[in-house]
Amino acid sequence: MSGFTRNQLIHGGDYNPEQWLDSPEILEQDIAFFKKAKINEVSLGIFSWAMLEPEEGKFDFGWMEDIVNRLYENGINVIMATPSGARPKWLADKYPEVLRVAPDRRRNLFGGRHNHCYSSPVYREKVGIINRKLAERFGSYPGVLGWHISNEIGGECHCDYCQDAFRGWLRERYGTIEELNRAWATTFWSHRYQSFEQIESPSPIGECDLHGLKLDWRRFVTDQTVDFVKVEVQALRDGGSALPITTNMMYFYGGLNYHKFAEVIDTASWDNYPLWHKQPEPETAAEVAVYYDIMRGICRKPFLLMESCPSSTNWQSVSKLKKPGMLLAASLQAVAHGSDSVQYFQMRQSRGANEKFHGAVIDHYGGEDTRVFREVTQVGEALEILSELTGSGVKAQAAVIYDWESRWAMEDAQGPRNKGLYYHEAVTKIHKGFRRIGLNVDMPDMEQDLEGYAVVAVPMGYMFRKGFGEKLKKYVEQGGYLILTYWSGIVDDTDLCFLGGTPHELMDVCGVRSAEIDGLYDWETNSGAAVPGNSLGMTGEYRCRNLCDLVQLRGAEEVLRYGSDFYAGQPALTAHSYGKGMAYYVCADFEEDFYNDLCRKVSEAAGVKSLWVNLPEGVELSTRQDEKAEYLFIQNFNPSAVEWDEVPEQWQQIYGEVSEKLPGFGTKVYKRAL
Repeated sequence: MSGFTRNQLIHGGDYNPEQWLDSPEILEQDIAFFKKAKINEVSLGIFSWAMLEPEEGKFDFGWMEDIVNRLYENGINVIMATPSGARPKWLADKYPEVLRVAPDRRRNLFGGRHNHCYSSPVYREKVGIINRKLAERFGSYPGVLGWHISNEIGGECHCDYCQDAFRGWLRERYGTIEELNRAWATTFWSHRYQSFEQIESPSPIGECDLHGLKLDWRRFVTDQTVDFVKVEVQALRDGGSALPITTNMMYFYGGLNYHKFAEVIDTASWDNYPLWHKQPEPETAAEVAVYYDIMRGICRKPFLLMESCPSSTNWQSVSKLKKPGMLLAASLQAVAHGSDSVQYFQMRQSRGANEKFHGAVIDHYGGEDTRVFREVTQVGEALEILSELTGSGVKAQAAVIYDWESRWAMEDAQGPRNKGLYYHEAVTKIHKGFRRIGLNVDMPDMEQDLEGYAVVAVPMGYMFRKGFGEKLKKYVEQGGYLILTYWSGIVDDTDLCFLGGTPHELMDVCGVRSAEIDGLYDWETNSGAAVPGNSLGMTGEYRCRNLCDLVQLRGAEEVLRYGSDFYAGQPALTAHSYGKGMAYYVCADFEEDFYNDLCRKVSEAAGVKSLWVNLPEGVELSTRQDEKAEYLFIQNFNPSAVEWDEVPEQWQQIYGEVSEKLPGFGTKVYKRAL
């Protein structure tokens, strides 16, 4: 279990009542509305530092305590936030060193949210003080469920403190400057260092083309951010609080390796703001599903949806309203993929400043007779019905590797396509291919183990971090089924190219050697046609674009062959047995239909059984289970209804419309005893 839930699915979100301290009647009105909407939790204190400590060393927690007590009296719990996401003005004025320094070495002025240095001793000290005092005051309150560290942590600082910390991090990683020079290939362009003291972080006015430097800087930024979170956590523990801890992560944010936070938090949480209705809703749902599965895999247990919008955002290029039914469908998708909460930003719409037009449960009108309030209430009612599955897990038979560090290196590689590698799209297509046959999917990184998966896919595994190639070899040797794509096993974990052939350590496993890779212009396409009688039973022809890998066979069987260009007739998909398992090498960036067929064929070959061979377009199937029961979610992300056959008799419907059709944006949930 997440530790936050206390045997009920959380329904709530960000609440900033300090904006309304001069209007106490609003708090009372909000509580009444919350109860009607089945709200059982709010998050407090996220950006409250200036109210909690209006002057240095002078604390005012009374207003917060009154609100926590009043909420608890009405059955509403609190997730208490630490206020480090935005510092008060007095802190920046007295200690300007806490403000960030940009890559061009200019120090920022006061303002914004994450505009503080995670290395600054003063900032760490001041954050530690207020966190400790908050823990002393609220750490044992019966209505406080846990702690929410900062808010959407991100960004970097290039000040002297950070430069010194970076050099220390490099000394620990490499030991000697000679080893660093080797790992970064600094001899190229005569960029060799004589000491660690000579090294500076990447800068547009300095060194910005040394790939090893840029990659290690990003790793350092993650590690330094994690270390800052450790300081926050320790202060809470020093204040006597043993409550669980989370920090909210962001939608496809590339600045931090979120897997590294598993060592300092108890539960992963994230903020989900997809662009619903910009494209067909099933496409958006498929993209969101990928990230739900990434979040679930960070701590490998149920996660929390910390923020979502009940209406429209105010910061996207077009602030689109959610169509009727979309809020409920999107919220239950989170639960289907392993979330133990549905939370919103924001509970009551602020009157001014940056997010005054961001959607809210209670808008400026301030009434309950709104479409949004009615739909939020529907979510609350659904979560009450489904509360029995709180804490249940998601068991996946398929895994798709998603690795932040490999992504960083690949996007900076200056390789066959410097604009449009389409890594995210490749991940999504394979993930969707497994989901189309009703399989749950995990999204581990290269450091996590692969035990228990029938099929593992590695889309564009450009960097093989230390030991990863050997891990994949062992996985296949012991009976696993591997799907490896083009542009994999190219470099080591300092972005040095492997010598002796690629995919590194897996040429014998895959039975191929990658000889060349062709970058296609945006207007170019190729194709892969099935070889008659191939072992996978593939038929037909599939379009491909962007990247085409030209391979030499070393024992592998051809499954598809290229249809055009000078490599017409060469392998485009191969299969090779190794040990007790199989390895499939995808040579090109194929269309979605190819991955739908490939994932189905490989899963069948691996002996994976699913309830449905091929789901209707736009329909998602997900399962959660505990030791007593399994829960089946069937969701339609099409605006219109689809025909739906009844599930096997052992499944009992516990939520949703009872009919032979699945309504537009509709959800049905079934249960069977184990």
